[in-house]
Amino acid sequence: MELKLLRHPANPLLSPVSYHGWENKFVFNCAVVFDGELFHMIYRAQGEDMVSRLGYAVSIDGVNFNRLEKPVFKPASQWELYGVEDPRITKIGEEYYMVYTAYSPRGTRVSLASTKNFITWKRYNVVLPDMNNKDAALFPEKIDGKYVMLHRIEPDIWIAYSDDLVHWNNFVSIAKPRPDYWDNLKIGAGAPPLKTPYGWLLLYHGVEKSERPVYRLGFILLDLNDPRVVLKRSEQPILEPKEDWEIFGGVPNVVFSDAMVEFGGKYFVYYGAADNHIALATIDVQEVLNWCEN
Repeated sequence: MELKLLRHPANPLLSPVSYHGWENKFVFNCAVVFDGELFHMIYRAQGEDMVSRLGYAVSIDGVNFNRLEKPVFKPASQWELYGVEDPRITKIGEEYYMVYTAYSPRGTRVSLASTKNFITWKRYNVVLPDMNNKDAALFPEKIDGKYVMLHRIEPDIWIAYSDDLVHWNNFVSIAKPRPDYWDNLKIGAGAPPLKTPYGWLLLYHGVEKSERPVYRLGFILLDLNDPRVVLKRSEQPILEPKEDWEIFGGVPNVVFSDAMVEFGGKYFVYYGAADNHIALATIDVQEVLNWCEN
């Protein structure tokens, strides 16, 4: 049983805005959360200076988004000289915690901030300072009394544990690229994991080694009690570049997701397309749960 995401007919949902200097080149990888009434999107954008900043957009249906004219999160330290990138947001308690990539001449570092309104942010700065790292995503609840985070030390997906969300340890590689598969070069966590009766459902991206690498999406199922254990993994990609605006762009041949939301019996997967646009693909929740169970 192989799963496939269905592209939404309204795609692409967001594109660059020519008269916004900070987002007139590229609009792409986004975090999305649904609070029961509204969809809140924090998205990555680049303008004339090619520095990544994060914008905010809001929607009542998850398809039609209205965005602010100015970014809500900008570089604020030497770790972020080149930008703040690829947010992933998890609600823990009454706050929304955003892990993102700080990019500078020193490399890429996993960083953390939190908010209650998506406009004002509390910064915790770099939380994994000692290595190039990215593609981090928090679990929505503690496991065995610890906060849990996925991250990517190339080329694997790793896991880490913390008592306070700031200091992390017990790094373990949990999934690797697979030779002769569509994800044979490197892999990374996509959206924060979602809890199902069968395990933690992780959307992830895989990159195929070729003259021009191709980014595709798949699912990994992790054990509920010990997420270091992989129970199942997509044999075939669930989404791959197909449309012209996914194949041609700032970075060609890319579908890359940081966000999966359950809404109306479906999973809404928001993804960056060729680093130019933000798009949406969906799949029935029950179809995915059948895959998990089987």
